[in-house]
Amino acid sequence: MAKRFAAAFTLLAAGAVLGACGGSSKPSYCSAVSSLEASVKALPSTNVVKNGTDALKSALTKVESDAQAVVSSAKNDFPNETAALKSSVDALSSTVKQLTSSPSAAAIVQVPGQVAAVANAAKGLSSATSSKCS
Repeated sequence: MAKRFAAAFTLLAAGAVLGACGGSSKPSYCSAVSSLEASVKALPSTNVVKNGTDALKSALTKVESDAQAVVSSAKNDFPNETAALKSSVDALSSTVKQLTSSPSAAAIVQVPGQVAAVANAAKGLSSATSSKCS
């Protein structure tokens, strides 16, 4: 079960391939989007089987921090995309907080889909900001 979880987690989170964004003459949210992209891309390399759920919690903490920065800086220009990002990160965070050293099957099966939702929301925000950040 753990190997299946790790494989599903990796496959879904691998869909988080996002374009880069940043620069000094660009809106401040561009660098925040770049940081978010990096933290979302790091989720698939979280080896939950080897390192346990604490590794996932640690990776999620970085995603949460980066998502908050993006939401704060881009919500006025991109309210729909930032709302989707916040909602997906909140859902994943809630599920990950339920994980313990012996996570339930019900909690485990939710994680890959929620990781994919975070990746999709981040990708949507990246696409929306690309015209101002590229």
